[in-house]
Amino acid sequence: MPAAAPLPSQQHAYPGKPALTEAQLHRRREHWFLLFAGLFLGTLTMLNILGITRFIKLFELTDPATGEPTTIAGIPLVFAVAVGVLPYPITFLCTDFICELYGRARANAVVWVGFILNLWVVAILWVGGELPGFEPADAPNTGVFFEVRTLAFGAVAASMFAYLVAQLVDVHVFHFWKNLTKGKHLWLRNNASTLVSQLVDTTAVILITHFYARALPISDGHPIGAQLLLFIFTGYAFKVAAALLDTIPFYIGAGLLRKHLRLPPATEHIPPPAAAAVEAGVG
Repeated sequence: MPAAAPLPSQQHAYPGKPALTEAQLHRRREHWFLLFAGLFLGTLTMLNILGITRFIKLFELTDPATGEPTTIAGIPLVFAVAVGVLPYPITFLCTDFICELYGRARANAVVWVGFILNLWVVAILWVGGELPGFEPADAPNTGVFFEVRTLAFGAVAASMFAYLVAQLVDVHVFHFWKNLTKGKHLWLRNNASTLVSQLVDTTAVILITHFYARALPISDGHPIGAQLLLFIFTGYAFKVAAALLDTIPFYIGAGLLRKHLRLPPATEHIPPPAAAAVEAGVG
């Protein structure tokens, strides 16, 4: 192994866990980082392609006595989310794992790579639509690709700003609570960071999707403001439920992975060299 290779130099000793060589430790930590980063970026790409191609009705509130839909200001209380939202909570779980195990620098780096990936998806979709194809001359922009392309442009435009702000907020709030609690209360920083960032994301996506992409299933017979608030509320409720559910795998997974990667327990102070290695992404 070359001397300049970014290998970690320190590992925490756990009872019953054998010490690892530097190469083993480096490979183990990098493999898990690639798994979280790959899952994050793959989910993000799927989200942008599927995006707002379809809205899913999760459920509708009804009056038990009459069976009629429950309404507020004449608007039925229907819990609906875009199909692209379904895998979205996974991205926040991944950044929380990266924050917890590898530090803020690596988490922010993955967020920025995801932002660039948004631009790459848009570029490919644009080039694919501009190159000549086999569509009829009198209808050059028809077909499944162009339908997906139009909706994907709207989804990316809606999510790009919201995604970047929400993910950076997630990372910042996560570390704010981690520092405030001195590494304790893992469940608190996991949920607090995700819930705040998801509210930012949901509000921005709904507003941009409507006012820019005009892709929400809005009814002309009801006030637009009330319908947008309902979309924000139902989308956020879905993300809150997902965030609360991911607390268990995050809490268990973070503890197991700290031992597997030979990182110190969250409540212990990390010696400066090891902390610097983890924060720089090599430890």
